[in-house]
Amino acid sequence: MSIILHIETSTNVCSVALSENGSCLFSKSNAEGMNHAALLSVFIAEALEVLKSNEKKPDAVAVSSGPGSYTGLRIGVSTAKGLCYGYGIPLIAVSTLEVLTAQALQSVSDQNVLYCPMIDARRMEVYAAFYNADLEIKREISADIIDSNSYADMLDKQPVYFFGNGAEKCKSTLTHPNARFIDNLVPLAENMISFAEKAFADNNFVDVAYFEPFYLKEFQTTTPKKM
Repeated sequence: MSIILHIETSTNVCSVALSENGSCLFSKSNAEGMNHAALLSVFIAEALEVLKSNEKKPDAVAVSSGPGSYTGLRIGVSTAKGLCYGYGIPLIAVSTLEVLTAQALQSVSDQNVLYCPMIDARRMEVYAAFYNADLEIKREISADIIDSNSYADMLDKQPVYFFGNGAEKCKSTLTHPNARFIDNLVPLAENMISFAEKAFADNNFVDVAYFEPFYLKEFQTTTPKKM
């Protein structure tokens, strides 16, 4: 038996899900902007009310580990840690890019392609990785600055599907014939369920005290211009 609370805050979408033995009991999301600090606690309270009415409590908390928005990830992870401390339960970390890729796999039937989830960074930069149809990583996660020659070595060999909130800004730049795009794909908490269930079954937990999101790059502050 496993009841897992799932938190996804790596992009502008804030989402929470609740699962029991792999089945989704509750799911809620909001894509209206970076309102995670205000919305996350409300969504979690609604999810926990579902359990309370059945006199149950979560056995673990799963959180999207990044890469993604620095602020969003910090809010999600700090909230997840607080819940783990409060309930005395373990923490599970789930890769944002793996969650995105698993969603993309549902849209494509061709096995001889690669999948490139992209999280928007700044300007023409994205956080990206490459996976095959078996969700095996073919190129590790990195911060890439996109130009017309980006990924040419892979695109010359086979079709590549690009998706995620970083892919939209790359459409006009990645014009290789093998570059294909899947629109409107965002990481959602309910799509973390299969990954979290496997981690729970394998006792694959992270240290609640020391775990940090995968930011990929350090947060950079900017100094406002003087008036």
